[in-house]
Amino acid sequence: MTNILLLCGGDGAEHSVSLVSADFLESKLKKISNFNVLRVTIHDHHFVLSDGQFGAFDVDGNFCYGTQQFKVDCVVPCIHGIPGETGDIQSFLDILNIPFIGCGAEASRNCFNKISTKLYLTALGIPNTPFAILAADNDEYHAKAEAFFDEHQGDVYVKAASQGSSVGCYHVTDKADLNEKITKAFGYSSEVILEKNIIHRELEVAVYELNGELKVTTPGEIIMPENVFYTYEEKYSKDSGTVTTVEPENLAKKTVEEIRDYARRAFVGLKLRDLSRIDFFLSKEDGILLNEINTFPGETPISMFPKLLEHNGDTMENFLSCAIAKAISEKNC
Repeated sequence: MTNILLLCGGDGAEHSVSLVSADFLESKLKKISNFNVLRVTIHDHHFVLSDGQFGAFDVDGNFCYGTQQFKVDCVVPCIHGIPGETGDIQSFLDILNIPFIGCGAEASRNCFNKISTKLYLTALGIPNTPFAILAADNDEYHAKAEAFFDEHQGDVYVKAASQGSSVGCYHVTDKADLNEKITKAFGYSSEVILEKNIIHRELEVAVYELNGELKVTTPGEIIMPENVFYTYEEKYSKDSGTVTTVEPENLAKKTVEEIRDYARRAFVGLKLRDLSRIDFFLSKEDGILLNEINTFPGETPISMFPKLLEHNGDTMENFLSCAIAKAISEKNC
């Protein structure tokens, strides 16, 4: 038997959605006959089992709770946002020499920070939305923000640089609101980024490795009610008016292939591993723009990554089995 530790939760803003993703992944992992799965939630700075017991890792990388010792063969770090997509849990597991699936610490950290992501994309020649970096919440950077606001016709997004799932993001069309929203965004992150608002279709691609092959799906589409920003609440609320499809209409073949090429280049260029969801804007004015990269995308029943993977002819069980086998093999080399 292969002992799998499914880590979920975290103490960030995406804790609850991580638990829903973990429910989905747990159901898939338990269908694999040679996997013995232990689920542990990170909450209030503790590792917590389903019965409320606290556990901890020992120096040999075993997970210990009560009188039990669970020899961890591989970790599935199903943690959206902090500390999963920030690279923190990956660094922790690297120190303990425990195999895990998904992107490494550096790639996770680079993609979670919207500023470093954009700098990488620009260096790789991958188009992305016009932006301005605010390094501090002071008069100098507020003036820079006002100039950017004016340059882009008074229609911008203010975003916390190191947050996921649209947390700390604000749409600003009134200059009088700009400084207040910047200060609010700094409450979530030590840096803030401004982006030009793009009138767009939102397209998402799953990129994943399977049996030594890098697979890039055709894009799915997020179709939102008119004039609605795809906020954290809009994504996950039972009252959401957003719908998704894995077969978007009226997409030119050339557009699809360009999106897939950019997604592949981003995955390779930012040194991602195993899985990612890469999100694009398609705009009449600005063309194809890469919006963001998710290094451990949502795995809820309504999430695009598993939908796109399965639409591409693969199964989550096979993907997980292969990724875990690869992680264990690489760590033992």
